[in-house]
Amino acid sequence: MDRFEKLVLKIMKECEADGEPVTREEAEEMARMEIGAKDVSMDAHAAAPTLEKDKRKRTVKVSDEKAQIFTSIKAFLSENYENVEVLKENKLIEVKIGEKTFKIDLIEGRKPKK
Repeated sequence: MDRFEKLVLKIMKECEADGEPVTREEAEEMARMEIGAKDVSMDAHAAAPTLEKDKRKRTVKVSDEKAQIFTSIKAFLSENYENVEVLKENKLIEVKIGEKTFKIDLIEGRKPKK
């Protein structure tokens, strides 16, 4: 018994179990449509072009206020603690005190959308 015949019998059994028996011709038509749909979806999926994301570097605008706050925080921490490191300029500072590590992330909030 080939794949098509197995599918026809499976469809007939399923329909009968659901209380809606179908004729062999109807089951064959359903099987053809199902096999055709699988073939089309596989072919369409394989032939679909892959969308590559735009790999341009994103420009980040830092406000003057944020830069000023970041500089002030960095200066304060450098004066009061020994192990202060800037991980990302105008964004992330790491402070090591003994065995503990602290990270300070400066985030500027946006205006709410109206």
